[in-house]
Amino acid sequence: MRNKKEYCYKYPRPAYTADCIVFTEKSEYAEVVLIKRGFEPFKNYWAFPGGFVDIDETAYNAAKRELFEETGLKTESLSEYGIFDALGRDPRGRTVTVVYCTFNKEAASNIVAGDDAAEVKLFSIKDLPKLAFDHKEILQKAVKELIYDT
Repeated sequence: MRNKKEYCYKYPRPAYTADCIVFTEKSEYAEVVLIKRGFEPFKNYWAFPGGFVDIDETAYNAAKRELFEETGLKTESLSEYGIFDALGRDPRGRTVTVVYCTFNKEAASNIVAGDDAAEVKLFSIKDLPKLAFDHKEILQKAVKELIYDT
């Protein structure tokens, strides 16, 4: 008899993640909240707060949970920004992410690293560190569309 939690599928399934882009201002000098990854892949690289969606939660709730666990930030105003599913975006395997955005003016005084984030910090969108996964491309697109309104 098969365990009820065991799944057997004919076709492979991608991993499902939720990430958050948190800007401090909607201006030319906006800053973005990034976490330093504490584990591989991309250990010690900077990334958006985020992680895997649990089987019993929505991507929206996973984004809120991960944001709080990794940065201490709570928000009720996440807006779905987009779905990113480029092949090879995660070396662990096929991964699809839903990215949410928010603007939080108080982020600078309220962030604290937690969970698997080794560090959390604000970075100017004009002076970014090396980012994990495809987060550089996602952030460039978000800055162009949400900050500069082009």
